[in-house]
Amino acid sequence: MKEHDPHVTRAWVLHPDITSDRTRRAAGPALAEAVALAAALPGLEVVGRDVVRLPKPHPGALFGSGKIKELDAQFKAQDVELVLVDGPVTPVQQRNLEKAWGVKLLDRTGLILEIFSDRAATREGVLQVEMAALSYQRTRLVRAWTHLERQRGGLGFVGGPGETQIEADRRAIDDQLVRLRRQLEKVVKTRGLHRAARAKVPYPIVALVGYTNAGKSTLFNRLTGAEVMVKDMLFATLDPTMRAVKLPNGPDVILSDTVGFISDLPTELVAAFRATLEEVLAADLILHVRDISHDESEEQAQDVRDILNSLGVTDTTPLLEIWNKIDAMTPEERDAAMARAERDDHVFATSALTGDGLDPMLDAVNRLLEGDRREATVHLGFDEGRKRAWLFDKALVDTETQDDSGYHLTVRWSAKDARQFETL
Repeated sequence: MKEHDPHVTRAWVLHPDITSDRTRRAAGPALAEAVALAAALPGLEVVGRDVVRLPKPHPGALFGSGKIKELDAQFKAQDVELVLVDGPVTPVQQRNLEKAWGVKLLDRTGLILEIFSDRAATREGVLQVEMAALSYQRTRLVRAWTHLERQRGGLGFVGGPGETQIEADRRAIDDQLVRLRRQLEKVVKTRGLHRAARAKVPYPIVALVGYTNAGKSTLFNRLTGAEVMVKDMLFATLDPTMRAVKLPNGPDVILSDTVGFISDLPTELVAAFRATLEEVLAADLILHVRDISHDESEEQAQDVRDILNSLGVTDTTPLLEIWNKIDAMTPEERDAAMARAERDDHVFATSALTGDGLDPMLDAVNRLLEGDRREATVHLGFDEGRKRAWLFDKALVDTETQDDSGYHLTVRWSAKDARQFETL
């Protein structure tokens, strides 16, 4: 028998295709996404995958007894240690399946939490993951325990009959959640101060958003030269990464790379990671990066739009769609995508990997952030040194001469720059 690496967990991915669920996704792409999710967790090797068609979930064990036996034989033949179910699994179902198969089992929420936990780098990210994990764990306490009736605390004649184990566990989790929430409030407040300080810097914020694995981090690296982790896997970025960058022929901007969005993200995770996406609300411009080579690119884009709407991002924030990964398309598909993009001023077909199509996109970014720049002449007295310094700091001065009356400057600026100048 072949020896297996003890440091690698052998996993099997199951996608339950519930035929009575009218909102269910196409089984093939859903399974592929679940496998990609599993691949995002270090130390896992996916040794098998299956779509299991079901009219409806079985309350006690999700699957029917025949399917459970059939899968058990496959798992034992492949030495499977972990089963990942792409969907919700109740605590009772989880316990029964783990017992039947002799493996550890994670549902979709549990898997995403594991990935978030592995990726979280900042203090805020870590706290958010812990809170989401505790909220999830709290829901698993219901009827998940064999020792439900075991009593703990209280002798029966003082303060009532004591409390059950589940009540004690739930209270311990609630206490921990309160502590974490307080810590998170402090961290968020501190970050709010950082953002207030950054607001004083005359740099616009450009936020990259998109479905997970769309190529945001690759684009971020190409534009900033930063070594942000880039892997062909889901959730490669969790915490927002901010960089100040000078755009070619344009202004200095702060570029923000955000966590990838994903469909059917469980509610407790959306709530926990809301703060991670708050940078998007402060953005002057949003770049929605799409993997245009993906079969479900339009569905993914709609998921992103829905989450942006739920965050409160309004139509007043300019948004460009970046149709990325044209390098992964056939020549015919690529030509069609580029032709479609050319018909829309807010769409750009690009490859962050090769750099194709980025120059027109950057020109559009400059135009949106600065407006059309025009030439103007400004006369300043010798006592208006602050205004003169501001013009030079913003790199708006083309030429300058001086005579007895003061400074004569030729500037090239946008309407926004002119308005700011008037308020000085």
